[in-house]
Amino acid sequence: MIAPRTKKRLSVAFLLADRFTLSAFANFVDVLRLAADEADRSRPILCEWTVLSDDMNSVQSSCGVKVQPDTRLKHAERYDYIVVVGGLIGDKSALTAEAIRFLKSSAEIGVPIIGLCTGVFILHEAGLLDGYRCCVSWFHHQDFLDRFSAEQLVADQIFVIDRDRLTCSGGHGAAHLAAFLVERHVGQSAAIKSLNIMMIDNALSGEKPQPGQQTRRIASDPLVKKTILRMQQNIEVPKTVIDLADELGVGRRGLERRFLTDLKISPAKVYLELRLDRVLSLLRTTDWTITQIAMATGFCDAPHLSRALSAEHGFTPGEYRKAQGGRSTSAEEFAVGVLLPKS
Repeated sequence: MIAPRTKKRLSVAFLLADRFTLSAFANFVDVLRLAADEADRSRPILCEWTVLSDDMNSVQSSCGVKVQPDTRLKHAERYDYIVVVGGLIGDKSALTAEAIRFLKSSAEIGVPIIGLCTGVFILHEAGLLDGYRCCVSWFHHQDFLDRFSAEQLVADQIFVIDRDRLTCSGGHGAAHLAAFLVERHVGQSAAIKSLNIMMIDNALSGEKPQPGQQTRRIASDPLVKKTILRMQQNIEVPKTVIDLADELGVGRRGLERRFLTDLKISPAKVYLELRLDRVLSLLRTTDWTITQIAMATGFCDAPHLSRALSAEHGFTPGEYRKAQGGRSTSAEEFAVGVLLPKS
């Protein structure tokens, strides 16, 4: 007689998109692995996990490493959660039609669905996020806006839980979302143990701000961090400080006080620094004209950009690009004041 299968406290199934993000998958599954047994023995005693597939072919990640699925969709059981791990954004479908049908049927019977990284794109395309708040990485914020409605979009938190849909920005946020689930189903000590073994100090709740692009200002105030993320997401068409404050539910003066307390600088000044940092990056890495760079970073024209950069850093775009050994300033750009003559 075959012994009945013992139900684990937490069971998770993964669907890996073509060219999925390996780090998001690995961070999530490693938290489960470390919570499933004593120390790091990896025995699936308290938690279990599986990778689903309709054809059982290996799935290649965006970095080239392949993962071999271990359960056919037709043999899939009922899991506590189904996790869709997204990856590179392309024109073709990242999951098969059969996988999408499986997701929809699972959602219909109440199985919570999780989107990691660009997995949120896949869920949205499948109609599984209609009426739900969802989380997307600040890095893919504009990509999402180009495809979908942004009415319920959250791009300044590491993960969002809205009823039976859980979405995560990816990266180390996947570990924190997994730890949240482990704490819910297995216990707080198991969640803490997993993160500690992974050398992550503390579990972060979903509303914590996403880490954004590198900036010279290191904020500690969560509101300031969220504001800076909004700034980073709106470089081409900058928002006013009043608009930013309204979006975050605070007054302009209150927001300015928080910036002055945390960074000893005004939000307007931080915004200008972010835009000029993007300018310098584009000058180093592209052959765009100064006018094109000005348009991409929220300046009216090339002279406006040149005046701002000169006032902040003491050199013009043309001088900076020449010092970097890049493309030289054209005569037309010189004529409109991009390269200001020495006095």
